Amino acid sequence: MADIAFLALAVITIGSAIAALEMRSLIYGSIALMGSLGGIAGFFLLLDAPFVALFQLAVYVGSIAVLILFTVMLVKRELIFNTVMLVKRELIFNKIEDKRRKFAGIGLMLLIMVSLGAVFIDSGIKTITTDEPPVDFRDIGTDFVTYYWPALILMGLILASTVTGALVLARRVDVEDGQRTN
Repeated sequence: MADIAFLALAVITIGSAIAALEMRSLIYGSIALMGSLGGIAGFFLLLDAPFVALFQLAVYVGSIAVLILFTVMLVKRELIFNTVMLVKRELIFNKIEDKRRKFAGIGLMLLIMVSLGAVFIDSGIKTITTDEPPVDFRDIGTDFVTYYWPALILMGLILASTVTGALVLARRVDVEDGQRTN
């Protein structure tokens, strides 16, 4: 049963990661990224780490991916006037289609995955044993609140300032005859 769940999560995670890279629309790519991050949370659940899985869902799927969605939806597009045609492009990204680069990237990804898999298999990780008791997720939560609260507050402030910055960037300014209009 665990093998079937692992294979299903692997297909979902890798498939949505590839979809996140290959989608033409940034919004659909962000949604695919959320699926990939959710699959990683599923891996943590399979590893019997529910605290890390919920942290993954809360921080990455719940905050970062939603922040990316808001940023993508709120950032303005600019129009570039070319002598031949009107070209519409994003402020940040220019997509250049090149099939050779795409296949080279897929080949490089497969090479890296196979080599990392070979290193992992040859590492002897299955033979490692320990006499330490398993760590309880309540202890991890207590440590977060007790010792790492400044980092958590700083992370919350950074996320809040990022959303505020995205809203400021997305604000539309209408100018008529040198005067701002609302």
